[in-house]
Amino acid sequence: MKKMRLSILLVSIVLAAGCAAPARYSAEEIQNYSPGVQEHIKNKEVSLGMTMTQVRYAWGGPDSIRVMEPEDGKQRIQWTYKKWIFSKTRLIFMDDKLTEIISGEPGVAK
Repeated sequence: MKKMRLSILLVSIVLAAGCAAPARYSAEEIQNYSPGVQEHIKNKEVSLGMTMTQVRYAWGGPDSIRVMEPEDGKQRIQWTYKKWIFSKTRLIFMDDKLTEIISGEPGVAK
């Protein structure tokens, strides 16, 4: 009985470790960013002014990407993240800078 419990515990630990999300960045990759941006990345938050790379470090890749009509000659791209079936956050980038966050999700620094 004791061996069975130990086996179940070990299998549970292995499965839980396999579900852990790997880091999306290394310390070296974010070391040259401002302390504020580094904190947002570490806390898995995004804020206006972040680049696409910084957002990817914070949240990972988006669920979808849409190239939008340019505005004032500047490239516009929308990234969409879907958390649940009816919940999504849209991020609008203009020339590689996050300019708009459309979300009702908590934990999104605006």
